[in-house]
This record gives sequence, C-alpha cells and structure tokens, in this order.
Amino acid sequence: MMSCVLGFETTAAIASSFPVSSVTKTTSTNTHSTLLHCPTRPLTFTSSSSSSRTILNGSSSTRLASIRCFSALTPELKTTLDKVVTSHKVVLFMKGTKDFPQCGFSNTVVQILRSFNVPFETINILENEILRQGLKQYSNWPTFPQLYIEGEFFGGCDITVEAYKNGQLQEILEKAMCS
Repeated sequence: MMSCVLGFETTAAIASSFPVSSVTKTTSTNTHSTLLHCPTRPLTFTSSSSSSRTILNGSSSTRLASIRCFSALTPELKTTLDKVVTSHKVVLFMKGTKDFPQCGFSNTVVQILRSFNVPFETINILENEILRQGLKQYSNWPTFPQLYIEGEFFGGCDITVEAYKNGQLQEILEKAMCS
C-alpha cells in the first residue's frame, strides 16, 4: 500500500495517477495534507504548505507540492525477507499465528496446509506495520495471507484454495518436501 501525504491542491493530480483506496485529510498550523492509501505501490509521499510552490498555468494558478518518496521495502528488509522465505520450504505470512489465525483467509490457508501434514512456518504480519507494507512490495501482492513455497511466492488465499481443489498444491508441496 502506498501512503501519499500531499497538499490539498495536488491530491486530484496524484490520485489520478494511482488507484486510491481511501483518503484522509488533516490540517495543522502550517500543514494542510491529504493521506492517500494506494494498494499498488507501498511508498510514502510527504509535503507541507511551506514546501509548496505556485505555478501559473495560463490564467489560473496551481499549487504543487514538492514530493519525497520512501519505499516500505528497504534493502535490509528485502535481505531479511529473502532469508526467511528461503530458510524454510513453506512460509506463510498471515494475520495471526497458525494456532490463532486472526482472519478467515489466513485460517483457510492454515487448514489447507495442515491437511497435507507439511511443516510450515508462519509470520504474523499484524505485529509489524513496516513488514506488512514492505511484504506487499516484495511479493507485488496487496493482500494477506501470502504463501511462499521453496522461496517463491505462490499466492494468496484464493490461489491456494484453487490449487488445493485442482490437486496442483499437493503436487507442489510433495515436490518441495522431497527436495
């Protein structure tokens, strides 16, 4: 998810460039900003009225904010995620734990994995917002749970359920357990 903090005047221009899922407007003494939540790119844009500049466009003027970008997926986090997904044959990034899932989708994937009696590690993404946002960029997948098999992103709940139903997941897991 991308969070964009922008001056009110630039909201429409930025929002037209990214799919925006929600908007939060805030005002403080010297800062008027809008927080846009965009599910496709986990970046943070910040600006304040003091860093804005006015540009004349014909007869109308437009106030544009300078924008700084921050990625949720730092090189350190990418290295850590690389190690985690490759150090176990099956890793599930989920809401909650395998013993106490905190969402129905996460619970569904846990139950599917348990039905195959394969060992798997779980990471509770609710414990760390930076991990949660960085993982969305790492996998290029906006939702959770996220299943990794042999270091490769497999999919979320819907893909896992479909692969379970058609037998593909069993084949992939059997192959992973034998390697």
